[in-house]
Amino acid sequence: MGLLSSLFGGGKPNEDQQAKQEKKNFEILKYDGIRARNMRQLPYAIKCFEQAIALNDEPETLQLLANAYIEAGRTDDARITLDRLVDKTPDNIQALLALASICYMQEDYESMDNACQKAIKLDETSAPAYYLAAKAARGMKNDLQAIVMLTKAIMQNEEYKEAYLLRAEVLWDMRQAKDAMSDLDKVLSVSPDEEDALLLKGRIHAALGQVEEAQSCFNQILEVNPFNEKAYLLKGEMLMEQKEFDQAIEFYTEAIELMPQNAVLYQERGRIRLLKGDKEGSIEDMKKAIELNPDNEKLITGNYDNFKQNSAPGIY
Repeated sequence: MGLLSSLFGGGKPNEDQQAKQEKKNFEILKYDGIRARNMRQLPYAIKCFEQAIALNDEPETLQLLANAYIEAGRTDDARITLDRLVDKTPDNIQALLALASICYMQEDYESMDNACQKAIKLDETSAPAYYLAAKAARGMKNDLQAIVMLTKAIMQNEEYKEAYLLRAEVLWDMRQAKDAMSDLDKVLSVSPDEEDALLLKGRIHAALGQVEEAQSCFNQILEVNPFNEKAYLLKGEMLMEQKEFDQAIEFYTEAIELMPQNAVLYQERGRIRLLKGDKEGSIEDMKKAIELNPDNEKLITGNYDNFKQNSAPGIY
């Protein structure tokens, strides 16, 4: 029987057996990978998914592998996998949006926009596609296009908080304070303690010379989140601009008590101490800042000339 099988098509059953075994191996690898990922064992999950797609590059497993790469911070590998997924399923909007997000992380804004436009062509009602296209446009320094895309996103979803916030940021970059404030008010009507919205609103108030309103925004943030570094830096900057050096130093001291490992806070307090004439205190803060973050030593000069540029986000 074995001789006859080998002479008259005995290879086919063996091929069928091999195909069945490969299918079984694929399924084992895929679901072992899923279990490993759920247990936060990413290296093992990635290994399983990689071996699985070597047997069968089905879209679902490609997406699982891309997601695992993203979680592991392997953006280049995620990009390659998503490109492969998009080639295999060109009508897959979610894959295109995932690819756009990876391109954003890589600062490849042209490829990001290309993926977004393909997604929009597939679904003209996709608010996330317009939103990501706006982020790509902003990355390419095309503020007007960003405004157009964000407006389209909002037209598809009138409660799209992230789109309102990003449009407010772009509008403020264009110094359209009134329109920016309108978008921020929309965000804050939905999420009254949205920290990014309050930060931007405070910055705009400060730039317009509305000191009390700006401080109110920063204080609200710090009530909700006393560890918000940007709120401390912006409020401290305002106090410095008003020549309220003692109050600013006291304010930064309170912040340092909460975040004693924050080098930037020491830098800012040191800068204000120097402006007040306290050179000894300024030097101590400078030493502490360098001790906490040695990489910043090259950014610090004896006069703290470039603190404002390199450390604290400017009010304007």
